[in-house]
Amino acid sequence: MRAEPETDLQQALEGFVSQISDLQAEVKSKLQQQDERMTMLDRSTRQISTAAARPQLATSCDAEAPHQKAFDTYLRTGDDADLRGLEFDTKALSTAVNTDGGYLVDPVTSDSVNAVLASSASLRSVAAVVHVEATSYDVLVDHAELGSGWASETATATETATGTIERIAIPLHELSALPKVSQRLLDDSAFEIETWLAGRIATTFARAEAAAFVNGDGIDKPTGFLTHPVVDNESWTWGNIGYVVTGTDGALDGGDAIIDLVYALGADYRANGTFVMNSKTAGLVRKLKDGDGRFLWTDGLAAGEPALLLGYPVVIAEDMPDVASNSYSIAFGDFGTGYTIAERPDLRVLRDPFSAKPHVLFYATKRVGGDVSDFAAIKLLKFGTS
Repeated sequence: MRAEPETDLQQALEGFVSQISDLQAEVKSKLQQQDERMTMLDRSTRQISTAAARPQLATSCDAEAPHQKAFDTYLRTGDDADLRGLEFDTKALSTAVNTDGGYLVDPVTSDSVNAVLASSASLRSVAAVVHVEATSYDVLVDHAELGSGWASETATATETATGTIERIAIPLHELSALPKVSQRLLDDSAFEIETWLAGRIATTFARAEAAAFVNGDGIDKPTGFLTHPVVDNESWTWGNIGYVVTGTDGALDGGDAIIDLVYALGADYRANGTFVMNSKTAGLVRKLKDGDGRFLWTDGLAAGEPALLLGYPVVIAEDMPDVASNSYSIAFGDFGTGYTIAERPDLRVLRDPFSAKPHVLFYATKRVGGDVSDFAAIKLLKFGTS
């Protein structure tokens, strides 16, 4: 009779244990589900954070891509609908509007042209280059010494002299190139039109710029530093370029004249001095030796480094005159101070499929100007006697 209550108690206990086990399993299942949801939430959060950060890193590339694609289409087919469509995007407005005739090239092509111009053998490599949005650039030069004096506690201070400010205006001129290519070649998708166009434009621009920066007359082109009046350095005044003579008509008799040229330049400019000459003149100069038989000319120690003459770099500018009677074939100066190139950063292209059928012409334009900005910073070597 007493075994029956024990059986009921045992069954009740077993039922309670079973309920506990079921409850534990349910709790464990819910915890696993919660862990899975937290894992998915964490993963989603990371994906959202990554996605939110990505546009900031790719902004410039994404912004340029529509213009580059639309510009490629315009070059190949003449269809400018996509370029015109970019005008409605305020972010692209400054890179696609054809206000001056033609369209601004895509940034990749423009950078390629600018890189070639910067590395070309011309005065651009050593002159001051500024980007402007106006039609001219003004340089303010204080070419007179400010007055000074010593002061004491008891003496009355005296008024000192005031320096003179010179304003030099550098107008911008339109530089153009007109490469042409057949329509059949443009229809070939394997033909990289932007690369070809950038190369042709850069070559034409580099040649025209280099010539103008040296010999330009200032009429629809930059003013070259050799077109300004020249005077003997002993009687130099502002507005003129000073020169020293070799002492031999049309020849260079030893290296003394080059040393005189270096020290004709003021010490504050001489620290950043650079020689400018053409290849023929360089061939003569590099044969010169000092009294101990050492060459005055030293080739660059590494690729891309300029040659050195008396320790100063040499820029080979083929538009410098050859050595002749009374020629000014070598220049020496701080051209970063002495010559300023002003330019607009944009490059425009207009497609012309009519003027040279069956070829297509591309009229590329850029606005650039240049002039002497400090007449004391440049000196010339005259191959003459006086």
